[in-house]
Amino acid sequence: MRMVDLIAQKRAGEEHSGEELHFIVQGFTAGHIPDYQMSAWMMAVCFRGMTPSETAALTLEMACSGDVMDLSSLPGIKVDKHSTGGVGDTTTLAVAPMVAACGGTVAKMSGRGLGHTGGTLDKLESIPGTNVNLDRARFEAIVRDCGLCVAGQTADLVPADKLMYALRDVTATVESQPLIAASVMSKKLAAGADAIVLDVKCGSGAFMKTPEDARALARAMVDIGAELHRNTVALITDMNQPLGSAVGNGLEVREAAELLRGQLPETAPLYQICLLLAGEMLCLSGLAVTPEQGRDMARSAVENGSAFARLARMISLMGGDASLLSQPDRLCRVKQKLDVFPAREGYIIAMDAAGVGRAAQLLGAGRATKTDVIDPAVGLVLHRRIGDFLRPTDPLATLCVNDESRLPEARAALTQSISLGDAPPAPLPALLGRESGS
Repeated sequence: MRMVDLIAQKRAGEEHSGEELHFIVQGFTAGHIPDYQMSAWMMAVCFRGMTPSETAALTLEMACSGDVMDLSSLPGIKVDKHSTGGVGDTTTLAVAPMVAACGGTVAKMSGRGLGHTGGTLDKLESIPGTNVNLDRARFEAIVRDCGLCVAGQTADLVPADKLMYALRDVTATVESQPLIAASVMSKKLAAGADAIVLDVKCGSGAFMKTPEDARALARAMVDIGAELHRNTVALITDMNQPLGSAVGNGLEVREAAELLRGQLPETAPLYQICLLLAGEMLCLSGLAVTPEQGRDMARSAVENGSAFARLARMISLMGGDASLLSQPDRLCRVKQKLDVFPAREGYIIAMDAAGVGRAAQLLGAGRATKTDVIDPAVGLVLHRRIGDFLRPTDPLATLCVNDESRLPEARAALTQSISLGDAPPAPLPALLGRESGS
């Protein structure tokens, strides 16, 4: 078997066998297939696509390229949740405790933020003392104690994905739906998930800009789950504006804590999406008959305080100061807070969510490269959403600042991300669609 022949085969639109995909993934991971050939093959995939069975086989080969976690000793169905990335999206820190408080088991590997998207590990590390780099024994012990643990993936988990993504990032193949789907699902399989709930973001702050593209990606990942015998549900949710009001690591932890303490209205989009995700996870866990029943259970866990208690317990077991969750302003102490006002009055008719995330990144809340150091306290808090009416004296947002060196750029990025008009726009639904195996 020769890689050049497999490149030509895919270029011609032919379907690979499982044996051929094993040769490609394992050979590239071992260093036998050079970057230039792998790049050519991935570009062929971009143009020609892959069948559902082919994508599932690729996913399985990627998942098996390194360590595969066996969580069978943990109780219950291990249910995982994944977001395709957005702005102000702190759902994991609220949803996982909701599910655990209702008897679910959430053993989750998460990542760090890059660019305008935030990372759950960075948010957790904004709580002093929190250690996200756990060995497997400690990770499982925390799950046994409180029903959940959110930690960083080990270096040996899905090495094929790390190598392939590094190439995709520099060869214009990031947007390939089969490669995105295989990347996401291979990590979920390797992390030991029995069931998976996917939050596929759609809009100006997401990789998928249109509902059609988001639905196609959601369908591809659900099909992979079905092929590999994992119950999988995908929700397609709006990312044409930040999901929560807070954009920044400590600020988003504060908002998640406020949600779990019952301080956010249920009409808040962040709360709505958290309930939807938790309902699906509880249903896939066998703890609720329907997602609707699961939402009711999750809501009760917030109202009776048990969900907040689970988050606090997890933070304590990971070495963090859980008392800060009840004193959240201590997480976000900055040198100054500056309000940003609109140039004129009008309705907010659109937001560039990626631009809002970029403003927070410029303040130090995110990374432009993987080696950048973030400031956990900085970011911004939005006071208005699409459809709201603004006067020039109404603050649009508050910037939380420690380093002023890029403040003018951040302010400009934020104001340029907001479009005002004379008439209110049509309402934006938070949930755009749902895909499942049934």
